[in-house]
Amino acid sequence: MAKYFITGGAGFLGINLTRHLLQLGHTIVSYDFDESYNYPEKEDIRVKVITGDIRNIGLLKESMLTCDIVVHCAAALPLYSKNDIFTTDINGTKNVLQSALEIGIERVIQISSTAVYGIPDHHPIYETDQLTGVGPYGIAKIEAERVCEEYRTNGLCVPIIRPKSFIGPERLGVFALFYDWAKDGRGFPMIGKGNNRYQFLDVYDLCEAIYLCATLEKSIVNDTFNIGAEEFTTMREDYQAVLDYAGYGKKIRTFPAAPMIWTLRFLELLHLSPLYKWVYETAATDSFVSIDKAKEKLGFEPIYSNKEALLRNYDWYINNLETISNVSGVTHRVPWKQGILGLVKKFF
Repeated sequence: MAKYFITGGAGFLGINLTRHLLQLGHTIVSYDFDESYNYPEKEDIRVKVITGDIRNIGLLKESMLTCDIVVHCAAALPLYSKNDIFTTDINGTKNVLQSALEIGIERVIQISSTAVYGIPDHHPIYETDQLTGVGPYGIAKIEAERVCEEYRTNGLCVPIIRPKSFIGPERLGVFALFYDWAKDGRGFPMIGKGNNRYQFLDVYDLCEAIYLCATLEKSIVNDTFNIGAEEFTTMREDYQAVLDYAGYGKKIRTFPAAPMIWTLRFLELLHLSPLYKWVYETAATDSFVSIDKAKEKLGFEPIYSNKEALLRNYDWYINNLETISNVSGVTHRVPWKQGILGLVKKFF
């Protein structure tokens, strides 16, 4: 069995990937700048927890010794400062790749994002489509991929995974806003008519894709892959499934896109919006990628539809309310502050 080095190991994806790999019999080194978050697998004797920043190449390299495969999940998300995003997502990625190269680890799996496509003018999106990042996060993810491509020329096998927004156990962030309204018997506002098709991804399916990239022949996986759900409908229909499941008879309420987007832009300037630009600018448009390449080359077969992923995530949220009710922040594993939405909620 292999020893996996996971950057961002205490994050939403890192925790789920650790569980996934432990079930398959592997051992883990979890490396994260914030290991204060408690999760059961942290106490497993097969998991070594190291608190460290990927911008600290000395500690990073030392921590990576004896590992066989690196999965680079760590990233500064869009709500971080531009400096933190660039130094973490670009410079940090280079540190990860350089450390692996010097140690002799031959495979580093880069978790990128479909944010690299910006707001495209056609769907589905293919891996060969133009990259146009929106905001510092999207730009940094593009630059990080270019760094990965450079290290491929140095002999590293660097599979690049571009996942759609992924959800499941431990995922909070922007989704916690919606789940909070659903549990309290509220409807929910949606930007635009909600007829756009917006693809999600269950974190279990993402972990499966990562494992395929970790275990298949290098000649197959040393490439770039879109990963997303295969079954999804419209934004309104998929979100309505959660309100129906909550059992209060509430409905998604749609609003004209342009006025809402301009309002959110203004509120973001005032630091009153819980949403960042890429979320609200794309919420009313189609957003789905082709996963044909991953299916054909990797044998990737996603299990969960959009609705199933959202409901799995909602169940986890309801069952863990006691531990998350007084927590907030800017990562995916804690609820984001509701901002002005907290005042709007009473009207739904």
